[in-house]
Amino acid sequence: MNDRYDAGYGEDREDQYELVGYDEYGRPVYRQVPPQQAPQQQYDPYGRHQQQGYGYDPYATGSQQPAPSYDPYGTGQQPSVPAYDPYGTATPQGGTASAPSAYDPYGRAAASGQQPRVAEQTAYIPQQAGPAEPADDTESPARPERDYRTEQFAFVEDPDADSEDVIDWLNFTENRTERREEAKRRARSRLVALVVVLALVAVGGVGYLWYAGKLPGLSKSDTKKGTATAAGAQNRDVIVVHLHNTKKGGTSTALLVDNTTTKQGTTVLLPNDLSVTDDDGNSTTLAKSVDDDGSSGTRDALDTVLGTDIEGTWRLDTPYLQNLVDLVGNIEVDTNADVPDPDATKKGAAALVHKGKDQTLSGKMAVAYATYRASGEAQNAQLERFGQVMQGVLRKISSDPTGATTTVQTLAQILDPSLTDKDLGTFLAKLADLAKGGDYKTALLPVQSDGTLSEQASASVVKDVLGGTAKSPDQGSAVRVSVQNASGVKDNTEKARVVLLNGGFTFLGGGTASTTSATSKVVYTDTADKENATEVAKTLGLSASSVSKGKTTSNADVSVTLGQDYKPSSS
Repeated sequence: MNDRYDAGYGEDREDQYELVGYDEYGRPVYRQVPPQQAPQQQYDPYGRHQQQGYGYDPYATGSQQPAPSYDPYGTGQQPSVPAYDPYGTATPQGGTASAPSAYDPYGRAAASGQQPRVAEQTAYIPQQAGPAEPADDTESPARPERDYRTEQFAFVEDPDADSEDVIDWLNFTENRTERREEAKRRARSRLVALVVVLALVAVGGVGYLWYAGKLPGLSKSDTKKGTATAAGAQNRDVIVVHLHNTKKGGTSTALLVDNTTTKQGTTVLLPNDLSVTDDDGNSTTLAKSVDDDGSSGTRDALDTVLGTDIEGTWRLDTPYLQNLVDLVGNIEVDTNADVPDPDATKKGAAALVHKGKDQTLSGKMAVAYATYRASGEAQNAQLERFGQVMQGVLRKISSDPTGATTTVQTLAQILDPSLTDKDLGTFLAKLADLAKGGDYKTALLPVQSDGTLSEQASASVVKDVLGGTAKSPDQGSAVRVSVQNASGVKDNTEKARVVLLNGGFTFLGGGTASTTSATSKVVYTDTADKENATEVAKTLGLSASSVSKGKTTSNADVSVTLGQDYKPSSS
């Protein structure tokens, strides 16, 4: 390489450099041949003071004496800083340059026998060159030198003049953004907390209204009535009670139901003409079953017809009902009729029970009201009065099982073997608690004129209240009797119906004749029904002469016309 360039002074000086080798990157390395000149102080970019006679050595391989440590605060510096010599061309003061040693790119010392080199220069890097300036007048005039000062260099680490302002602005912007985000987070947190509080308040309010029974459609009482539970999945305890009128005869039957699932109590009134099956498998009425088959037979017959599971029978004769009302301290009933004193000997005597709301009834008055049936009334009217008395008694019985059991034991009844004093007392105490809380009702089982259950009965009472399935006995084998009333007494139709149903016949209403008839008639069409017609006449209390062959209604085996000679028996 012929051309040589002096980066420090910007002029060609061929006598200053000679090629000594190549560095690890393949670049040529030149050695400077220093001229004889006055000693010159060198600039140490890292703050170290070079000893006189030592050039700049980037790999710290040419120093013969340790350099003083760098003092950043200027407490230990020499009075003056040597001038900067980027290529290490300075020679020791008062002497000439020593012979250079071979180039060692990794800073290792020269081989043994060689003198340490005075200065050594790496390959020329043009970007590091600076403009040439004349040397200080105090230096040797033979070589102009630049006076480099530290304040003339701008290092990458030094911040710009506006860096502090930029940092402050970035910090301000970042802090403001963080404050905005934090404010948004706090706002969202407050909103979520507010929504949660409002939801809790709403749920608490609805729960209170439900508990207090003030929420329409979802009140506590409505739930107890079965609105939240399927009827088939409910648990019920059922017993049957038969009221026997020991003076006038006849019975009244009701089912006492405790729905332990819905916490609802019910008295289901059963009409006497309800068609059931007797022990022989024949169709009969409830009233006749009670008289003929007794407690166990009637209980089984009701289970079959209603699909229930009756746990016991409570036979309550009228004297025991009177004692029961007196033991609980009278009852309050909304009476619907004036009831005469059954023991009165004179007609027109004052009524024993007066019609009105919240009438207080003693034991005797309760029995009179429960068994009263006015002239022309259906048996269901008397049955409903019996239900009122039973509910009034339940409201006065103790809700404590022990107290209720004591009341039952005081009556000194002979109970059905399947129902003990304790069982009956515990059962009545549960119903008493429901009756006092207003969770008790009375329902009448609808029965058609032939004693079978109607669809209304199946849906409203049998299924919903009793949880059973209606299954009326097959009426195909029973003799169908059509009855027309020509006696002029309206109540005779109902009385004849009850008598016929109790006799095991199927009653068919024939209406009321437009004119009265002096005598009663019993007609049959088929000769095979003659015996049945004779049995119908006997059941109604008519003479055998009233039976004749003739034309009957289309759906009846025997047709009956009640005349003025018909004298119904008490039922």
